Amino acid sequence: MQADYKALQQEHGSLKNAHVVLKTELKARDAELYAKTLHIEKLKMQLALLKRARFGQSSEKLDHKIEQLELLIGDLEEGEAETSERVEVIKPLSSSAPTRERSRAVRLPLPEHLPRERVEHEAACVCRSCGGTNLTLIGTDEREVLEYVPAHFKAVVHCRPKMSCRDCQAIEQPPMAALPIERGRPGPALVAHVLAAKYCDHLPLYRQSEIYTRAGVHIERSTLSDWVGRMAFHLCPTNEAIARHVRAGPTLHADDTPVPVLSPGLGKTKTGRLWVAVRDERPWGSTAPPAVFYRYSPDRMAEQAEALLADCRGFLHADAYSGFNNLYRPDPLTGDARLVEVACWAHARRKIYDEHHVTKSPAAKELLERIGELFAIEEQIHGRPPGERKAVRVEHAVPLLLQIKARFEQTLDMVSQKSSLAVAIRYSLSRWDALMRYTTDGRLDICNNAAERAIRPLALGRKNWLFAGSDSGGERAATIYTIIQTARLNGVDPESYLRHVISRLDNHPAKRIDELLPWNVKL
Repeated sequence: MQADYKALQQEHGSLKNAHVVLKTELKARDAELYAKTLHIEKLKMQLALLKRARFGQSSEKLDHKIEQLELLIGDLEEGEAETSERVEVIKPLSSSAPTRERSRAVRLPLPEHLPRERVEHEAACVCRSCGGTNLTLIGTDEREVLEYVPAHFKAVVHCRPKMSCRDCQAIEQPPMAALPIERGRPGPALVAHVLAAKYCDHLPLYRQSEIYTRAGVHIERSTLSDWVGRMAFHLCPTNEAIARHVRAGPTLHADDTPVPVLSPGLGKTKTGRLWVAVRDERPWGSTAPPAVFYRYSPDRMAEQAEALLADCRGFLHADAYSGFNNLYRPDPLTGDARLVEVACWAHARRKIYDEHHVTKSPAAKELLERIGELFAIEEQIHGRPPGERKAVRVEHAVPLLLQIKARFEQTLDMVSQKSSLAVAIRYSLSRWDALMRYTTDGRLDICNNAAERAIRPLALGRKNWLFAGSDSGGERAATIYTIIQTARLNGVDPESYLRHVISRLDNHPAKRIDELLPWNVKL
């Protein structure tokens, strides 16, 4: 019996060792496959460039394809850099037409903080009327002109004197300041500018490379990709700290938007999703800092919505996406739901507006006017304490809501059940309890516009870069969007904030990461 037990122990140990070996080999194969994919895409772009050089500008298709390849290669290179950075960090731990006369616009004075440059014009020496030279100064007119000075690079030379001790022969030298990229040349300000240009101004890296070349500094796109990938890895703790803050809020807003994503090696696009969760308690006078958290997923399955909201508890403002339904179901043991649904009146209104826009229906117009009265009430109580907001809603909004519901039901009996207006009305009536819920708690909002505002920058980026280069590129975008948009919500310049954080990441304790969050930083 003892011999059998020892044999089983030995077999278990050998299987465990075999598992580790196979896992290591699989990682090596994945890295090799990734490198080969990157090489293939580079060859594809070279082929496209050669075709254009040989056959000329036959159409815009080649230019579009080259742009796609540029983005895809940049994304692959960012992923390679992020992976290598993660390995480097983990490794030590594990081992003349006439114009109309118009009224003159009142020009505001130029900001005082702008540097002033004076241009002294030479005074006249001869009178143009009579040719006399006896001129006397009677005054000086000054006019300010707003001008733009292009951004410029500079080389910072760190001089560290070496001192030798005559007593013990030891060498003393000041330590080199920590740099964002180990053994790299970019400073924190440059890396922050590259990130802000890509994710705040939606400027792809290959275009940034062209801009820098015009300024006399040639930086390869692959180099910029390396910087972005490594910074995405190092900014993960800040991203996670913001996510914790958002998820701890008693009231949340959530939504998602599609993102076209290239499939490396296939040359086609698929549809990924960028999810957003917003914590913004300013409408009810809370002093909690606003923040927004983004998460990328390759699909829109219900588990992705649940992963976004993780351990959240409280109220959720959202649209009618069925993937949130599991979060609203009561727990079998406690009987309490993880989240209470708060439906969006802006979403309900939009469906009726679309019908009115097409058909000019008088019934739809009347419903829009009544819903507009609900929003007018909200404007009057924005920023007031929860108790006051609830009292105003109970007195003014609840009676109006009951009238709207009655009008919904009357209109539904009068119109065709297959009409768009009937569909829009049934949408609201089927969610009536959730649409009424904002009147029961002064901390709740009438709509989910906070999440829609957070998605708007993604729509602008999607319009400019057309797609993400890969799933990992979507994850990097979510990480950096979280930091940039949270800084914006707190009135902090994103580029200045990134520069501040990046310059401190190397020596800032992980357990004090909250000190680097936008609302705790003074720039």
